[in-house]
Amino acid sequence: MHYSSYIELSQKALEKNIRFLRKRIGKSSLFSSVVKGNAYGHNIGDFVPLAVRCGIRHFSVFSVEEAFAAHEHLSHDCHLMIMGYIDPEDLEWAISKGISFYVFDCGRLEAAVSRARSMGMKARIHLELETGLNRTGLEGQELERAAEIIIRNRDWVTVEAACTHFAGAESIANFWRINNQIKRFSEAVSRLERQGLSIPKKHTACSAAALRYPETIMDMVRFGIAQYGYWPSMETRIQYLLERQEDGKGPGQNPLRAVLTWKSRIMSVREVKTGEYVGYGTIYQTSRTQRIATVPIGYSHGFARSLSNLGYVLVHGRRCPVAGTVSMNATTIDVSHVHDARAGDEVVVVGRQGKNEITIGSFSDMSRNLNYEVLVRIPSEIPRVIVD
Repeated sequence: MHYSSYIELSQKALEKNIRFLRKRIGKSSLFSSVVKGNAYGHNIGDFVPLAVRCGIRHFSVFSVEEAFAAHEHLSHDCHLMIMGYIDPEDLEWAISKGISFYVFDCGRLEAAVSRARSMGMKARIHLELETGLNRTGLEGQELERAAEIIIRNRDWVTVEAACTHFAGAESIANFWRINNQIKRFSEAVSRLERQGLSIPKKHTACSAAALRYPETIMDMVRFGIAQYGYWPSMETRIQYLLERQEDGKGPGQNPLRAVLTWKSRIMSVREVKTGEYVGYGTIYQTSRTQRIATVPIGYSHGFARSLSNLGYVLVHGRRCPVAGTVSMNATTIDVSHVHDARAGDEVVVVGRQGKNEITIGSFSDMSRNLNYEVLVRIPSEIPRVIVD
């Protein structure tokens, strides 16, 4: 069966990204590959084994269902960590598989202790500390109570680390807030240690924090967007370039390379006379006789309707504008300037073709979404193919 579009995942690009990021954090810090959100749209079932081949041995997911999807693709020496949602009924499965998970309230901690005791096994936990995100995390009296519960139940709980999550490390607007979180995390860890609780490891950094706040790197970094080849924000990329300039190295090439390329094919080409409307409604009218091609992707595939009359794709290495309304399953483009365009020709939706490129950044700007949003909205049904 041939699909209307497909996605290529580049092993060479991932290897390049991992080398750069590992150099950035140093040998003593563990690289955790964050594969939540269906591996940021790259598809857990395809990306996890690819990352394992590239040397990654630690993976982070948000929920149990993501853990299920990732677990079957791990090698025996890999470890999986759940950062978010676990139904109490699923704790037994996580504990039995040696999967570690965040504890951010005493209810989950007590449930983990109870399940571990009934199984005769230890639960591997990471204490998530509330430092200013105000979403999930232990703080105040609940933090002290959690320490007491753990100390009383050392036979059933192993504290692997303390952690927190920053409130927007990719933006300078959050500079004060992030620095305050760094301080509060250190204070909270000290409180736990004064209570007699050993904290073997600490991890706080995501991609943006590791790139902008080196003091947050600690024992492990949870790399999400950067490992896939995208900067968390333009600010983080500019800061990196400024650092190179200050070191006298010059701007150099972008050290991150997009792993994902999204492709489709032209399904038909037709000539449309001057003054005719194209597609639904009356938002696009031809100003001359134009060649209009139809591409079998639409907003059901993650090609946003907001790209109507605004977006571009690549055909024969040339930018071809969207002509008219993006519909559910099809998009019309103007190929008047690509004289030899015909049905069956490759269309690049995101990625490079010839000397031109459509990046996720530019794609997300056109659709008025974050690059994160564009990636995770690509349907999992679109096949992923590993290349090079």
